[in-house]
Order: sequence, then structure tokens, then C-alpha cells
Amino acid sequence: MATLGTNLETGAVSAPSSSQSSQQFALVALTSLFFMWGFITCLNDILIPHLKGVFDLNYAQAMLVQFCFFGAYFLVSLPAGKLVGAIGYQRGIVVGLSVAVVGCLLFVPAERLQVYTLFLIALFVLASGITILQVSANPYVTALGDEKSAASRLTMTQAFNSLGTTVAPFFGAFLILSVAGIGEGNLSTEERAAAVELPYLILAATLAALAVTFAFLKLPRIDGHAPTAASSVSGDSALRHPHLVLGAIAIFLYVGAEVSIGSFLVNFLSESHIAALTEEKAAYYVAFYWGGAMVGRFIGAVVMRYLPAGKVLGVCAAGSCVLLALAIGGSGKLAMVAILAVGLCNSIMFPTIFSLALAKLGPVTSQGSGILCLAIVGGAVVPLLQGLLADQIGIQLAFVLPIVCYLYILFYGIRGHRIAMES
Repeated sequence: MATLGTNLETGAVSAPSSSQSSQQFALVALTSLFFMWGFITCLNDILIPHLKGVFDLNYAQAMLVQFCFFGAYFLVSLPAGKLVGAIGYQRGIVVGLSVAVVGCLLFVPAERLQVYTLFLIALFVLASGITILQVSANPYVTALGDEKSAASRLTMTQAFNSLGTTVAPFFGAFLILSVAGIGEGNLSTEERAAAVELPYLILAATLAALAVTFAFLKLPRIDGHAPTAASSVSGDSALRHPHLVLGAIAIFLYVGAEVSIGSFLVNFLSESHIAALTEEKAAYYVAFYWGGAMVGRFIGAVVMRYLPAGKVLGVCAAGSCVLLALAIGGSGKLAMVAILAVGLCNSIMFPTIFSLALAKLGPVTSQGSGILCLAIVGGAVVPLLQGLLADQIGIQLAFVLPIVCYLYILFYGIRGHRIAMES
């Protein structure tokens, strides 16, 4: 999934003094991080239907998975920004990876004690590590090169985030849902829950290896990130810029809509009048949703060099609304294809909203980035609201909530991002 953080103790992004070759090496190294946090975030889409079945949860209870995961962004972003401000980007990356390792390892006692609350705690710790990781890595990417190409560069690196979200459903379906589904009627709750232990142990080992690697890598130092005196004297605040505030709302709604759709895909495709798939087979189709976002980001990185970002954002938001309407009103293959195709429209939304929201903020750019990072909590709130809605009116009609989210994003792309601060 696409998410962003920043060092809250730093100022506007400026061009680095490091050589071109070292910048390219750093970008290559950082793409592995984008891949991993996309992979981990998307794995929640497989974990939700699995835990829902194991603990006999309703939709609202199952969505607590996303509530705890994305709630970490809201609670941890500010402390993470201060931490990274004190220890630097590279050490921040190592700390974030290490905390994520602890979160993965907590799945073992959660599985063996059979307590849903412990699974939620493990997810919160894991997401806290990912938050620190993003607070460190994302502004680093924006600083490694020309400021004018920052949006395109960030879109390209986030395409590898989408690669992780595309691979994760296959991993989860094979190691979680397929194992839990074997002779499901004959398996105890303990045996079905045990399916999550191996996948998260594998993730823990991978993240630990990355932490060791980044601890010894020689990455270029980023200078020029100190707050300017002008911002202190003028008393300027990012919240005085309407296009930033409206952009934060757009980030909140976008992340919420994207996560909500992904969270309900397996259950939606399992519906008898949609595709009547088993959870294991439905999980494989989730890859098409996130794969569309990956393909779209590679395309978008090129397209937005020639077309206005706001117009591209508006077209994609309108497309999402049409596709969701087809998913709500249709059935069978039409509804199935429509809901999966929303991923393609999602592709450029996060990096585009982010770039438009930070445009011309000057010395308060860092503060604005921190506000956008807090807005990622939409991934915790919107899925929970859609879960409550699904329990009342059904899973298919509940997709009306993401439509409302995309309608606002349509407004932001066409008009909202142009609203300048009043003089």
C-alpha cells in the first residue's frame, strides 16, 4: 500500500551535495524498503478473513486489524519524527526495521495463546516499526535528486511498494489460507491460527537481515534540512495553507478508501452472487487489485512529466467512482472485474496528492509533511466505518463509502489543490 512520513524536526527539502552515483545507489537500496512495507501492509488483507474465521468475528471486529495497524501512524508519527531528528535518517531506518522485527515475533505468542487482542498488539508494534521506517525513508527519497522531479521519483519508488502489495497475496494465500483451509472442518482453532506463525517468522528474518544491511551501508548524507530563520520570524504555519489542509483530508480519505477496498476483497469475491470463490482462491485475485496500482505507478511516473498532476488525479478519482458503482450495482464477473480495476485508478493518487499538498510551502514543508503523515490514520478509521456499514446493509452496498472518499479526491484534483493561502 502507498504511505508517507517525514522528519518533523527538519525543514524544506533541498538538493543533496552527494554525487550522482551515490544518490542512485541509495535509491536502489531504499526500493527494498518500499517493497517490504508494501508487502507487510497488504498481508493484512489476507490476515483479516483468516482471523475473522478463526475467532468468528463480525466485519467491524475484523477491521480492528486495520484500525490497530494504521492507528500506529497517528500515534507514532510525531515521536518517530523527533527520534529521526535526533539520530538521522539511516539510523532511523535501522531502528524502524528492528521494531518491525519485534512486531513479527509477537505473532508467535499471540498464536500460541489464542488471544485476538495479542494479534492486534503485534500488528500495532509491527506498524510502529513501519512508521519509523517511512518517517526516515520517504523524505530521503524526495531529497535524493532534483526537487522538480521529486513527485515522479517518489511515484517510481512507490511502484516498488506496489510490487510488494502484488506479491503479498500469493504469499499469504499459500502460507496462511491454504494451510488453514486444509481439512478446515477437522482443524481446531489453535491449529487454524497456527498458520500465521511461519509467514511472520520469515518476515522477521528478512527484516532483521535488512536492518543489519542498512546498519553497515554507506548512504549519502542529506544536508540543508534545517528549518529556516524566515519561518520562525514570520510565524508561518502549514495549517495556514488551505491546499495543504485540503490535501491532508484527501490523504485521509484516499488511504482509507484504498485500505477498505483491499480489506473486503476476499470476502466480497467469496460472495455467491459475485464469484463464489474460496478464501484461498479469492486471495490470489487480490494481487490484481494491488498489481493494477503497481502498473499504474510506472505509467504515471512518465505521464505526469507531460500532463498536469491535478487533472490526472481527477480523472483517476472519477474512474474509481464509476468502477465502484459497477461493483455495487452489478454481479458476477462484471462486479469482480470492476472492483479489481479500482487498483489501477488508485496508482498515482497518494504521491500526487502528497506533491500537490506540499507545493510552494517553502520553510513549512516539513511541517506539512508531518500533517500528511498523521492523515494516514484514515486507513484505520474508514475500514472500521465500512465494517460497521457492512454489518448493517451488507458487504456490497457498503462500498458506497469509498465512493464518497473518491468524490472528495476528484474535487481536490480539479479545484482543491489550487486554493492558495489568503494573503
